[in-house]
Amino acid sequence: MPPSRRLSMTVLHTANRPSMNHCQGRPITSNYSTFNLVSNGVQTLQQPYLLHLNRLFSDTCTETYGFLPCTTTVLGNVFLILVYSYFMFLGAKLLSDGSEILLEILGPGIIGGLFLPVLSSLPDATIILASGLSGSTATAQSQVSVGMGLLAGSTVMLLTILWSTCLVVGKCDLENSVAVDQKDTKVFSLTGSGVSTDIWTSYAARIMIISLIPFIIVQIPEVSQATSQSRLAIMISLIVSICLLLAYSLYQIFQPWIQKRRLTYAKHKHVISGILRNLKILTPGKLFKEDGKPNTDVIERLFKTIDQNSDGKLSAAELRALVVGIQLEEIDLDIEDAVAQVMEDFDKSHDSQVDVDEFVTGISRWLNRARHFARSGKGQDDLSIRLLNKFQQQTKKEQDLFGDQNDEVVETIENAKWHAYRAVFMLLLGTIIAAVTADPLVDAVENFSTATSIPSFFVSFVILPFASSSEVVSTLIFASKKKSRMASLMYSEIYGSVTMSNILSLAVFLGLVYFRDLTWDFSSEVLVIIIVCIVMGLIASFRTTFPLWISLVAYALYPLSLLLVYILNYVVGWS
Repeated sequence: MPPSRRLSMTVLHTANRPSMNHCQGRPITSNYSTFNLVSNGVQTLQQPYLLHLNRLFSDTCTETYGFLPCTTTVLGNVFLILVYSYFMFLGAKLLSDGSEILLEILGPGIIGGLFLPVLSSLPDATIILASGLSGSTATAQSQVSVGMGLLAGSTVMLLTILWSTCLVVGKCDLENSVAVDQKDTKVFSLTGSGVSTDIWTSYAARIMIISLIPFIIVQIPEVSQATSQSRLAIMISLIVSICLLLAYSLYQIFQPWIQKRRLTYAKHKHVISGILRNLKILTPGKLFKEDGKPNTDVIERLFKTIDQNSDGKLSAAELRALVVGIQLEEIDLDIEDAVAQVMEDFDKSHDSQVDVDEFVTGISRWLNRARHFARSGKGQDDLSIRLLNKFQQQTKKEQDLFGDQNDEVVETIENAKWHAYRAVFMLLLGTIIAAVTADPLVDAVENFSTATSIPSFFVSFVILPFASSSEVVSTLIFASKKKSRMASLMYSEIYGSVTMSNILSLAVFLGLVYFRDLTWDFSSEVLVIIIVCIVMGLIASFRTTFPLWISLVAYALYPLSLLLVYILNYVVGWS
């Protein structure tokens, strides 16, 4: 008799009664599909409940790639998450370091603007792919929340915890609403200490807000209750994400040239400011008439004073009298370059000389520009001094805002070819590590979620951003130097990382949802991303100095984000 049939038996027993009854037992088998029952010809047989030995003792898990360890216990999954997170962080660090070396060798251009930003987001993209690429549609729908948790968690972590920590670590004393480099005597004064950044950092924050457009598009059907159009909205949002990725990459390529032009303009205004202050010293009269217009008679007398050979023309050598005394070293500008700028601005006839009409017109134009910054006042002398001082302060502020890319000494890399090979090897190794580690990391998060009954979104929201982000270490190093230039770099790095997450990582996620025909059910998560990006983006878009108290606001946004998702999903039932 086969073993399976021997296990199915009729149990006879007595119960203090003369008659004997029979009962049926459950067969114990590991494969009930091949189990057959034999009728006794009297009773109709029913399919019994089967008792599986493997489920009697423990649940099983699927080994990733067929050999990597897995477990269903809480502590076991915690250990696996830590191990796989370390390898993911290692891959992200290799990608970051390799990108920086290659950028130093090849310069910004196409490599720095297009190729390297994509590589910096590769760890997040691989985890998102792993969360929804393998398995059946039902499995992908279950695991894809891990990818959304990473997408939302990375954005919130960078703009709250990391942003605030950088402010605390990099704070300096604030004087006249500007942070003083490497001066930190006010300890933890909420209003007296903070950091200052350049205007380009504010532009990066505005670009970050623009990158939210795909999130808004994909949410339109949910808000308007037109869920039948959800798939169309996903496709449009995917296309917009790809277009924004290309546009942002092109901006990264051409942005250094834009910055250079703006910086040159700021330096030119510094020269104008210095010359106008020299005019006040050299001029034997008032620069402005009673009606506030430039005094052309005084300007003409000044022309005659500068025209040493009295030929009615000012040469480049004679224009030096206007430039001498300006602190050109503050803006890294040679005196000859300053003279050339003045000549170019005044000499409309292009004869390399400035006649009296060109001089009067040029000086009047500069005075009107300066007057724009101070329109009120009593007394012409007071007005002249006040508006010239204010104009000089404004130009100095613009100079600081636009930043000077030459203040950091860039050394020539020796053995550039060897370093290039090393960088490429680091990029390849980092890519391989990230790609191989992503799938088991997602499985470990999913198993931990099952073992603890904690939704996988919250697990990935809290843990995975720290594993896939290499910006944490570099930004804190920048912050510790306590310089405005470093503060601009670290916050630009944060805003740039969030922007790439909003377009590249979202594009990968939308591609998974669209091509695998998954259900879009992430309204609350997307709302959190939008709120945090807009709040922090607006703060950074319209100010360049951040007092320490703002860090408290940013810190508070992190737990509030988790609380908002929980309330919307499990109290309101939004998703």
